[in-house]
Amino acid sequence: MFIKRNYGLCMTFNWSKKSFLYGLLYAGVITAAYEFIPLNMAIPWQPLSIVGIAVAFYLGFKNNSSYDRTWEARKIWGGIVNNSRSFASAVMAFVKTENTDEAHSIKQTLIYRHIAWLTALRYQLRLSRPWEHTNERLTGLYVPTVCEAYFDSLDKEIENLLRPEELEQLKRKTNMATQLLTTQTQKLKALKELNYLTEMEHFRLQELIGSLFDEQGKCERIKNFPFPRQYASTALWTTFVFSALVPFGLLDVFTEGTWVWLTVPFSALIIWIFFLTEKIGDYSENPFEGTYNDVPITSIARAIEIDLREMLDETDVPPPIKEENGFLM
Repeated sequence: MFIKRNYGLCMTFNWSKKSFLYGLLYAGVITAAYEFIPLNMAIPWQPLSIVGIAVAFYLGFKNNSSYDRTWEARKIWGGIVNNSRSFASAVMAFVKTENTDEAHSIKQTLIYRHIAWLTALRYQLRLSRPWEHTNERLTGLYVPTVCEAYFDSLDKEIENLLRPEELEQLKRKTNMATQLLTTQTQKLKALKELNYLTEMEHFRLQELIGSLFDEQGKCERIKNFPFPRQYASTALWTTFVFSALVPFGLLDVFTEGTWVWLTVPFSALIIWIFFLTEKIGDYSENPFEGTYNDVPITSIARAIEIDLREMLDETDVPPPIKEENGFLM
């Protein structure tokens, strides 16, 4: 996620310059043919403007829908933040034994397993999907091979959070995050049977686990169900059609003498604006793909981890994730 006040004009243009350059070239060819062959290729601007308005409305619909997916993803992770803090604080308050060291060990185990769940969920959400921009992840922050390095990288992050035998069992599972929450449920039941938790305390903790399952499922729904391809494709191809007609319409506007060459820069500008708008929607559809405008789940997960470790009175806690070149993971 980009966290500075504004994208710079140069950064924005560099990100989307292909449409402008292609527009210059295309409009230049059309205008040269009109001038030097000569061919009467001008079409009235009025019907073309109606097409442009229709395409603009459709792009607006697509961008609103894409933004809704991104904002929903952020709200889901806001819920994960709240439920994580609630779960950890309940564990700290509810788990009671006569042995203080044993109580601390149990609390630490439950909270560390929750941090492992956050890490596993984050990695699973960063796995690539065919419809995502997997070749355009942030260089130096997210790499295109993240899917292949899933287990190796994840192991390094959670090996100090789980017992070795538990980690080995998890590596054989398809959905590690789900299995971690299931293990939490089993451990809480065992604690209740040992009378380390009352009936109401156990119910409250299980309720929070259920909420975490809900939040994970919502994330997986966004991750695994793309923005409907018919809507995304229609926006792209109608933009192409309108852009192809723009120079012919502007030839009708700039009809005399040297004015006709204004067709070239104005065509390129109009084409660039429409394709920029389409691209913004395109890059907002998948909020977990690791590109420029995704939800910074790595930073959010680290903030949760810091809170939870401090609840355990630990002093050796990891630092918050810092932005790099204006981007936050």
